[in-house]
Amino acid sequence: MNFSSEQPKIIVVGSSSIDLVLETDKLPSSNETVLASSSESYFGGKGANQAVGTARLGASVYFIGCVGMDPLGQQIMRNLVNENVNVGFIYETDKEATGTAYVTASNGDAVIVVVPAANKCLTTEHIESADKYFQTSDLVLVQLEVSLSVVEYTIKKAKKYGKKVGLYASPAVRLNADILDNVDFVVAKSTELYTIFGEDQREEVLRKYFNKVFVRDDTNSTIYFDGTEMKYYRNDKDKAVYKMGMGDAFTSGFAIALCHGNSLEECVKFGNEVSARVSVKKGSQTGLPVQSDFFS
Repeated sequence: MNFSSEQPKIIVVGSSSIDLVLETDKLPSSNETVLASSSESYFGGKGANQAVGTARLGASVYFIGCVGMDPLGQQIMRNLVNENVNVGFIYETDKEATGTAYVTASNGDAVIVVVPAANKCLTTEHIESADKYFQTSDLVLVQLEVSLSVVEYTIKKAKKYGKKVGLYASPAVRLNADILDNVDFVVAKSTELYTIFGEDQREEVLRKYFNKVFVRDDTNSTIYFDGTEMKYYRNDKDKAVYKMGMGDAFTSGFAIALCHGNSLEECVKFGNEVSARVSVKKGSQTGLPVQSDFFS
């Protein structure tokens, strides 16, 4: 993979949270009580995960998001600063607490409930205030843990300045034609295609959005259609036991490879490798690799 000397400039618009992870022997069924063997907290949120992921891989990253005026919000801000992410456009609100996620994990599977809280306070005015940074960016990343109106506004602003836009379509919602037409790539889970596209036949979705939609599943496999044939790549490590944050890690790796001018095939391969490395450690950000892991 090509890795140029130029430092990509990336804007990430999205969520941040503190994730409480409970380890159990089994996932509880309806109305069932189970005991957790441990309870740990980690930094998370799809936006913050991608900001940290791309920063560790050498990008100059601005994160646009919203946290509460509480200790958890301050923890998130300090963590992002420590990860070399610019926090000048993270806004604090006294209307909501900082976002949280509650994760019950067992044997590599997880049930996740997200409380957006302050994340839903991010507005189009916040995006507008960062206008000059959009003009000088190389790529903009968005996800769906903030309001869809903010996502749409961000995409329109990025395209106004001719910038590449990547969307990790999670948590899944139906995407309108304007969003799908204007983004440069979409990362989607194989189990959520009907929700996102109104079509659950993977091959039909991929043929319609060739070289744009990249579908992933829990085995760290990615498939897309290049206009001629289906391309399938899989990279699952024996130690891959933690699945939190794998989609964000893939998106981060894909975005970095794209910024360095690599082919879509190389972008997918690199995204898969970044995702595989995350899966061997607990927490969405803990195992995110750094640039020197790949290029000395």
